[in-house]
Amino acid sequence: MYRLITLYLFLALFSNAFAQQTVALDNWFNHEINSKTGKVYHYTWDDTSNSGFSQFGQLFKHRGAILKTVASKPNKKSLRGVDIYIIVDPDTKKENPSPNYIESDDIKFIKKWVKKGGVLLLMANDGQNCEFTHMNKLAEVFGFYFKPVTLNRVENHDLEMAAETNFSGNELFNGVSKIYMKEVAPIILSKNATVLVTNENSESLIAETNFGKGYVLAVGDPWLYNEYIDHKILPESFENLKAANNLVDLLLKKTSK
Repeated sequence: MYRLITLYLFLALFSNAFAQQTVALDNWFNHEINSKTGKVYHYTWDDTSNSGFSQFGQLFKHRGAILKTVASKPNKKSLRGVDIYIIVDPDTKKENPSPNYIESDDIKFIKKWVKKGGVLLLMANDGQNCEFTHMNKLAEVFGFYFKPVTLNRVENHDLEMAAETNFSGNELFNGVSKIYMKEVAPIILSKNATVLVTNENSESLIAETNFGKGYVLAVGDPWLYNEYIDHKILPESFENLKAANNLVDLLLKKTSK
């Protein structure tokens, strides 16, 4: 009997160690329709153009994760079995005539979900292209506030104007010396949030916090969409792809499985 119990415990631990994690990308708060194709696009798993997250998604898939799109409000049904939930660039009325704002019931659910062990990635955008008012009500729960301004504007194709090199010792930037972050909203920190990337003016661009059993990472820009995740456009000196791989590993590690 003792050997049988030991075997069951071993199999349970083995199963949990290799369980597939589910990574859900919001398509409710960010729900833009391409006027030419009539299809949903912009920071989605299926968008393979410059504006998409298809390459970012592939990094999760290469590690055995399951990708999911959440095209409804976050609740017990839509986030059932989800380990990592990504909210990117909530719509303004300019982007979507009838935007779905992050409301109080959404905030209440997401707060509870993270506290129980969920991993949340919040990505804002620059000052003109993101709905900050409602997004910040969610972000402030975890100690973040995205300022609705735009940093790191690039002029005359001078990519170095969007170069960032001031990293903390966090594993997100292991082996990374420089990343590209164009047109970013800075983050004001409170509570237990800590900064991971600052610019030359000591403004926070990426930050993190542990919340209950969960974890939240805040970034002032979508940052890793197809246009700038690799060296299709970026020179070899920028290491966004290396940072993207580190980010995927970090988020998967933070899950409760």
